Amino acid sequence: MTTDQLIEQIHNKQSFLCIGLDVDLDKIPQHLLDRGDPIFEFNKAIIDATHHLCVAYKPNTAFYEAYGLKGWKSLEKTINYLNENYPEQFTIADAKRGDIGNTSSMYAKAFFEDLGFDSVTVAPYMGKDSVEPFLKFEEKHTILLALTSNQGAFDFQTKMLDGKELYKQVLETSKSWENSKNLMYVVGATKAEYLADIRKIIPDSFLLVPGVGAQGGSLEDVCKYGMTKDVGLLINSSRGIIYASNEKDFAEASTTKAQELQVQMKRILTSLS
Repeated sequence: MTTDQLIEQIHNKQSFLCIGLDVDLDKIPQHLLDRGDPIFEFNKAIIDATHHLCVAYKPNTAFYEAYGLKGWKSLEKTINYLNENYPEQFTIADAKRGDIGNTSSMYAKAFFEDLGFDSVTVAPYMGKDSVEPFLKFEEKHTILLALTSNQGAFDFQTKMLDGKELYKQVLETSKSWENSKNLMYVVGATKAEYLADIRKIIPDSFLLVPGVGAQGGSLEDVCKYGMTKDVGLLINSSRGIIYASNEKDFAEASTTKAQELQVQMKRILTSLS
């Protein structure tokens, strides 16, 4: 999917919502555990119930890898279901990969060629030769971890290096990498006050913003400091939507929670037009 197509979907749906598909078998409705593939059945129901309210889905691969081969198969079935039935959705493999060049090339092939994701999250701290193999896929997007929403982000990301915070060094350096136009960035919603400075460095890039909802991030603050003329934001919510209910009405409950966010987003977009 191209950036222009993503922007078109945002305006068509009046939404810049991304739904995280982080499936924990201990949290999904018990009646699904009798199914042959409860993870996929859960995802399918959530997708069917919310696809008209969001523009992206983001499975966190750890929640699939934890269940071994069965979990990986569930992930494959989920991305295939999205690509076949809802091709307008932007898909994100939240894998946070980051390794030396040859290994990164294989990670890129796994997510872009074999599974067919539109994008993958990547850690930048081994430098350009660990990221550029992903960027070689010119029709795909690489989403670089810039400033994350966890408390441990302060251990390294905001430390001063030669008079500048490390995350700013990462942002500035990444702009020099081959095909950097295909980069997007992860910035946590709980770090909304940093967005004004981030936009000075990457004024037009799309930001994937986790942390709205269960982690306490403010949608209004993120939009105030991070929105561009093309919106430039994908706001992710995972637990707050997919676990709105653990009963048989779980899909309907997810619709309600997703719609609450979409209504807020529509109001923000309308105020800007």
